[in-house]
Amino acid sequence: MENQPAPPAQAFSDADRAAVYQAIFSRRDVRGQFLPTPVPDALLSRVLMAAHHAPSVGFMQPWNFLLVRSQAVKQRVHDVFAEANAEAALMFPDEKREIYSQLKLQGILEAPINLCITCDRTRTGPVVLGRTHMPTMDLYSSVCAVQNLWLAARAEGLGVGWVSIFHEKALQDALGIPQHIVPIAYLCIGYVSHFNDRPELEKAGWLPRLPINELVYFEQWGEADAGHNLPLTAALSEMQAAIQGQGIFPK
Repeated sequence: MENQPAPPAQAFSDADRAAVYQAIFSRRDVRGQFLPTPVPDALLSRVLMAAHHAPSVGFMQPWNFLLVRSQAVKQRVHDVFAEANAEAALMFPDEKREIYSQLKLQGILEAPINLCITCDRTRTGPVVLGRTHMPTMDLYSSVCAVQNLWLAARAEGLGVGWVSIFHEKALQDALGIPQHIVPIAYLCIGYVSHFNDRPELEKAGWLPRLPINELVYFEQWGEADAGHNLPLTAALSEMQAAIQGQGIFPK
């Protein structure tokens, strides 16, 4: 058997690495399966701290975390969602509109915790290291905080649902958010009855998972596989087939 190179000293153990991939591949956008079980503050503090340790351009850490537990505030946010959702349904063609009407797109009232992650674009001043020529990098940094929280929550057995069907100003008004603060993600968080084996929109026939080999280019935009990249593209195809067919994640 050909000798395999030893992993670098900085690599995680096999079990820890497998757990990271399990969190990534089993993460789901949760909608209708929230339980009323309270989330302990110790657990919530861990996932919030994971979010706070996301990467950010210029180390500006532009995020804030607005926790919502009050049913009255949740109801205000739900009303904002309902108005935008009714408008959104009319934007799709008939065949999509029927599927859309059957989808559960939020768990605002059911989830014990709602969380709005925001971006303060003025934090650390007008000139930010790394944002001088790409001003949207602070927004992307805040999205990294969302992903950190989502993966940590999945590892803790918590479901997270991202609700994005809002008029931004209406959501700001419902939560008292200043106009210069950008709402990045409104998240519903809590224990759930189950996690779906596949994303809900994929199961509902809204859209399929795209083949990864159609999304990977080499050296220049649009350049597909060259001969020396065949081992990589073959490995990607095999991995995607294993994940979608048997739910076998990389280890």
